Order: sequence, then structure tokens, then C-alpha cells
Amino acid sequence: MHIIIVGCGKVGRTLAEQLQEENIDLYLIDTVEKTINDITEDIDAMGIVGNGASINTLMEAGINTADILIAVTASDELNLLCCLIAQKTGRCHTIARVRNPVYSQEIGFIKEKLGISMIINPELAAASEISRLLRFPAAIKIDPFSRGRVELLKFKVLPEFGLDGMPVSKITEKYRCDVLFCAIENKNELSIPGGDHLVHNGDFVSIIATPQNAALFFKKIGLKTHQVRNALIIGGGTISYYLAKALSDSRIPFKIIEQDSQRCEFLSEQLPSATIINGDGTDRSLLIEEGLETVESFVSLTNLDEENIFLSLFAKTVTKAKLIAKVNRLPYTDIIDDLDIGSVIYPKYITADSILRYVRAMQNTIGSNVETLYHILDNQAEALEFAIHDYSPVVGVPLSDLKLKHNLLVCCLARSGKIRIPRGQDTIQIGDNVIIVTTHKGLRDICDILEK
Repeated sequence: MHIIIVGCGKVGRTLAEQLQEENIDLYLIDTVEKTINDITEDIDAMGIVGNGASINTLMEAGINTADILIAVTASDELNLLCCLIAQKTGRCHTIARVRNPVYSQEIGFIKEKLGISMIINPELAAASEISRLLRFPAAIKIDPFSRGRVELLKFKVLPEFGLDGMPVSKITEKYRCDVLFCAIENKNELSIPGGDHLVHNGDFVSIIATPQNAALFFKKIGLKTHQVRNALIIGGGTISYYLAKALSDSRIPFKIIEQDSQRCEFLSEQLPSATIINGDGTDRSLLIEEGLETVESFVSLTNLDEENIFLSLFAKTVTKAKLIAKVNRLPYTDIIDDLDIGSVIYPKYITADSILRYVRAMQNTIGSNVETLYHILDNQAEALEFAIHDYSPVVGVPLSDLKLKHNLLVCCLARSGKIRIPRGQDTIQIGDNVIIVTTHKGLRDICDILEK
């Protein structure tokens, strides 16, 4: 497969890093020579210095034979123009990053009239993820499947749960909730657990279940399951704007602290029900004055990663609120995890996963499509949802009889609108959606779950 990426910023680089593992002929375009030189030193790709909206530049990148062009520059308009020119020049699929809220109500029109295959809005996707976490604050991370009918939820095992030293099979038997433990991680290892795997305090556990069953399980082990009743948001950028819209729809009261007075005026006009405060979100006295000690959720969305992490660390010392911090650039995810600052949102990874899902679906050859894809557990594993369209070697065979790869778990079957956590005698059928969690990277088809 031949893919062209226009724009090698945070998202472009992250996407290139992931696509180089997919056996893809990759071309990277950016106007800054140093950016191209830096990225091609680390990534096996052809770098081109130039304007991605230029026909000559696109021809140099092989637009005539390209399968996909992905435009993720800092300009929405340039991204759309790159896609439009690519379609007129070649016959490739096109993906554009479009972030401006002005266009958010026009995405369907833009896709239809310009013929763009996919439009990605990282800020809107990040706000949606934050909104899910505020509706279910017990989880550190929530990844939805099958249009929200199934969720992969990550939580930390605390001493008060009484789970320390218990095997997975005993936990599910004791609480009688239809949930599946699909990953357990600690400082030393990541495991796709069997029934005899022991759970310990401090472990991060990922379960898969319907929202109702997950809520029941969390309630039984002593975690709060109600949505937050209010929120304090630091930073009034685009993610905050989209999040505020979602909170308003859910009738959750919130305050936004933003330092720029003009941005405050814009937010006040666009969000009449919101409380907008013009001030420094790092000012300790201001945070206390605005109710940090009693608020149920604290969301740090400034443009500085270090500031967001520091604010979450401070909030942790004075409140029991649900903590969420946005991180764009910092590569030290292992250190951030050790800080235990609640949920950390990485918009660039959300965007890359969405695009990678589209690429995998295009590479399919046998009769199943990748419908959903998430990199989970600090990119050490993948959670994928396959839609089964045609007969294949996995169809109609009891799961216990399939020679599955090691460190791979068939977590869920969605059939005719019903969700089932599968057992050994269950079978995959045509029309099913099948959710897989595995440490093996690069699965493109449901048959890839089998040992070769």
C-alpha cells in the first residue's frame, strides 16, 4: 500500500511511526526541511520538502499510484485543498484533519461535496473521550465499541476493593457480573490474563462489558458509578469548547478558567449557560476560590503539557475530584503513569488510531473489516473490533477449538444487537462483530487471530 502524509507535526509524526509497522510504502511531505530530515532519520519513509497542495510536489510523492493521502497540517483549509487536488490528480482515498468548530456542523456536507473519504477532528474526539470519563469517573480510560454498546474500561485496583491476591476466575464468580478481564498491567509486566491470574493492589486492570454490567461490577467492588455533578476546566481552547458543549447537553454545571480576555468573551457568547472566569488557571488562590476543594471533576486543558501535569498533581493534594489532563507532546508516558494523576488524554494518539483503523480496513482481503481500533496499555497492545462479512476459517468453529495466538483474547461477540462475553463453545458467525485484545500488532483480518 502506498500512503502520502502531508504535514509532519505531532499527529503526522505519530501516524508515520505507527504506519511504518504496517508494511506500507510511506511518503512524507512538509514545508520545513529540518522537520523532514529529523523524521526520516528515525522512520523508514521517503521525505519530500514542499507544499502538499502543489501538484508537482504530489507528483513527486507518487500521487498517481497512491492509495491514501492523509493531510494533517496545521491549517484546515490547506488540508481540504490537499485532498481536493489529490483526488483530481490521482484516484486515491483522502483523509483530512479539520479542527475549527466553524466546520463541525458542516462535516457531512464537506465530505459529500468534496468527496473526502474521512474527516478527523482531534479536539472533538478528545472532548468526547473526556465526556465519557466524566459520565463514568470510576474508569481511568474508556474505549467504546459497537457504537457504545460495549466498552473497554481501565481502572486501578485499590486496597479497599478487597481484590488483592484473588484469581480472576474467583473475582468474576464472586461478583457474578458479566465482565471479562482482558488485560492486567503493573510496573513489571503486561498480561492477557487467564482465569488463574492473580490480581494485586496497584494493578491496572482493563475489563470489557456493556456499560450496565460494568457499572454493576464497579458498584459491587466499591467504586462510584454516578456521573460527576460539576466540573472545573482550566484552559479555554478548542477541546474545552467542545467539552463545554457536551457538558451543557448533559446538564452538568461547569466553570472554565481562561487567561485570554478575548477568548473569554468568545466563550461567553458561544456558551451562555457556562461560567467563564478570566484569570490564571495556575493561581492557587484562584483555584481554591473557585471551588477546587469540593469540585467533583478537574480537567486541565492548557496548551502546556507540563502545566497540565503540574495542575493535576496539585489538585490531587487538595481534592478527591476526578482528574483529567491533556498531554500533546511529552513522550515520557511511563513516568506520567507513575505520577498517578488520574486520566491522561493524548489527542494525537486518538487521531492516529482513527486513521490507522481506516488503513487496516482498506488492507483487508478475506471478508472481515476492522471497525474499531485502539492502541491500549501505553501502546503495548491493541483492542480491535472486526465485522464478519463472509465465510472464513474462524466461522462456525467453537472458540476452544481454534488455535489462537498466544496473548490474544476473544473478548466479546455482538450479534443482532445483543452482546455476549464468549465462552469456549461459542462460535463466530457471519454478521457478528468480534472484539479482540492482543499484544500482537498489525492484525488486519479476523483470520490473523490464528497461529500460522
